[in-house]
Amino acid sequence: MTDLLPSAHPAFALAAAWEEYLRHNRRRSDHTVRAYAATARRLIGFLAQHRGETVDSAMLLHLDAGDLRGFLAQRRQSGLANASAAREMSAVRAFLAFVADTAGVPLTLPKMQSPKVERRVPRPVAPADAIALAEDVADAQDVPWVAARDLAILLLLYGAGLRVGEALSLTPAIFPIGKSVRVTGKRNKTRIVPILPKLKTALEAYRDLCPYPLGRDLPLFRGVRGGALGSDVVRRTVRHARHRLGLHGRTTPHALRHSFATHLLARGADLRSLQELLGHASLSSTQMYTAVDAAHLMDVYRNAHPRA
Repeated sequence: MTDLLPSAHPAFALAAAWEEYLRHNRRRSDHTVRAYAATARRLIGFLAQHRGETVDSAMLLHLDAGDLRGFLAQRRQSGLANASAAREMSAVRAFLAFVADTAGVPLTLPKMQSPKVERRVPRPVAPADAIALAEDVADAQDVPWVAARDLAILLLLYGAGLRVGEALSLTPAIFPIGKSVRVTGKRNKTRIVPILPKLKTALEAYRDLCPYPLGRDLPLFRGVRGGALGSDVVRRTVRHARHRLGLHGRTTPHALRHSFATHLLARGADLRSLQELLGHASLSSTQMYTAVDAAHLMDVYRNAHPRA
């Protein structure tokens, strides 16, 4: 078994360079950067043991199908599901493409069929439940400014269709709030989202109660010690509220964004407009909400029709 120290395998330096490239050149999220870099390091560690040789760019550029199948099989043994396996192989391909580009040579990967992933239709939250969830989260807080913060965040997810990361990346520069705000989404793309009066009121209430300085370039949403609020805090508070209200286990912060899209579609919004509001790069990502709406109608039918 070869040494797995970075000094023993030049490929670890390539993985570090790729990590920096993803963060600074591609402006990927911290979560994506960590996940992709971890995949690259796992691949190098596997190859060191599998091949019993020093792992460098030359080896990475001449992998065969057996190498990739072996890596995937090892990851499968650790309990990796199809969706995670597909993401792992996507990260591997991206890393190898970076290695090839760095070496100035074309990438020729062996043909491998990606794991089949069943596309799950998001489960929307009923409008009344979405509002009840946001209000319950706020009511559970003893500190008024924290309650106002949590209410504002969840209303941003449901009322404006923001991702959790997009909401937490907002700065006080959004004030004074008009009828819309500019949001920075995935891959640093910006879009304009409308702000409903109730959401505007909630954001202004939080601003007025927050005990920390809200400079224009500072994070808008703060933790109790004044630092930037983490997404784990949002997910945990939603999970507790979900249990208190007896809501479905798939009622998550991201489900509020799904609900925003589903309810707009049900009320006649067209897919192109919805695509712009959600910040989807392609229309195919937005089209899944037509399936969500159909599934919702079938639920109504089954629950209401006497012969269903």
